[in-house]
Amino acid sequence: MECYFSCITIQRPEKLKTRTFIEKDRKMKVFLSAIFIFLMSICYSQSILKLKILDIKNDSAIYGATVTLSQDKILFIGNSNTSGEVETVFKNDKKTNLSVTHPKYYSFERQFEMKSDTILLVIRLKSEKVQEIKEVVVKAPGAVDTVFRSSRLHVEDFAVLPNGNLMLLTYSKRLKKGSEVLLFDGQNILQTFAVPGIAEKLIQDYRGNVHVICQNRVFTLMVEGSTLKLAQLEKDYFYRYVAPILDTNGFQMYYSDFNELYPEFSYWKYDQTDTIYDKFRTIRDDLMMELYLSEYKWVDIRTKIWAKNLEYETGIDAEIWVGANYFTQSIYYKELYAPFFKVGKELLVFDYYRNQMFTHDLEGLILESSEINHHLDKKTSGWKAELMQDRKNDNIYAWYEKVGTSYLGKIDPKTGNIETKYQLNFKYLEKIQVFDNYVYYVYRPFESSQKKYLYKEKLPLDFTNQ
Repeated sequence: MECYFSCITIQRPEKLKTRTFIEKDRKMKVFLSAIFIFLMSICYSQSILKLKILDIKNDSAIYGATVTLSQDKILFIGNSNTSGEVETVFKNDKKTNLSVTHPKYYSFERQFEMKSDTILLVIRLKSEKVQEIKEVVVKAPGAVDTVFRSSRLHVEDFAVLPNGNLMLLTYSKRLKKGSEVLLFDGQNILQTFAVPGIAEKLIQDYRGNVHVICQNRVFTLMVEGSTLKLAQLEKDYFYRYVAPILDTNGFQMYYSDFNELYPEFSYWKYDQTDTIYDKFRTIRDDLMMELYLSEYKWVDIRTKIWAKNLEYETGIDAEIWVGANYFTQSIYYKELYAPFFKVGKELLVFDYYRNQMFTHDLEGLILESSEINHHLDKKTSGWKAELMQDRKNDNIYAWYEKVGTSYLGKIDPKTGNIETKYQLNFKYLEKIQVFDNYVYYVYRPFESSQKKYLYKEKLPLDFTNQ
């Protein structure tokens, strides 16, 4: 790294220096020496990293390759220019993880240490065969359409964006060995992002933004056209401030205080103009709560003392500390499931522990309640304890599975009942979602060497509009 320093010249007077001037001159030299040492330490603690991305066949520059560099908690993401070049500054003597991705090339990954002032890396990428779709074929309802397939990548998870594009979480061999996120428009891969960590799943928030959940952190992916922007969040921050928000209505925000380790939670409305919090529905499993709090009776005395000390420190009952740390690890504990949906000008809450669907207005006031039974007799019906909403038209569907065969049941928002079910073509499906009257899912044929593909089926008109 080149360092530039200003030069200060001190002219000696023709007369002999006085003692005071000599002392000032000495202090000035000491001061300049300290500045010089400080600047030199800054210069030599960092390195300039220059990357040049080329095609392995003809050494032509690759434009738009995504370069991801991570060093401890430092993360850099940039794109190569028209000359295939990327330049940045990183710390010396640190292990650096490098990955280079491009929609038309195989990805490149490497770990190295920065040990010199300037590092120049020339990376040559091998082109990947891309399936080009020359025509769009509109298939009849019920016909299966392959949305994404690859000879190299499995589809682990996906999210359908508001404009119909897809965000795909993919991996080559195993998810723990490395994964990529693809922005896919149905025909072409627009952009890729190599996840610098062990990815677990994708979560899509109420705004349509997609979050890649990793073991230690969360990456938020925001799409503007064909450009993919990235923000890094702490995992605790995401689950505390982002994940609880369910929907909005102008200046009103709807959220929950759900905690997977406690058998009770509530739905809230927050008015941003008046900064007022209103609780409009509480969900509680009475039997589970009784067992949860009773766990305190059966633990040893040392655990009881530990729980009591925490009660004095936090104000949270000792029974809750024991239940959260011990009962939740047993086979008897199950997380609460009571989904919330905003449908037009109404808020629907499915309380499966009271067998009721509650309808609220946008202010949170109760309008009516209906008895529901579509979740009962799980062994016979195949109830999967999962509801999904088509964000395009607000339809709500329940997922059932019997002997591997999946069914969707459309829920009447007025009664909470299901009149008919629609059978999907393949067996043992994963990650079902519905968008714009199409049902998307991940599937691989049983005992097949095929990668996991993403498919979709168009739902019949008489089923979606019944």
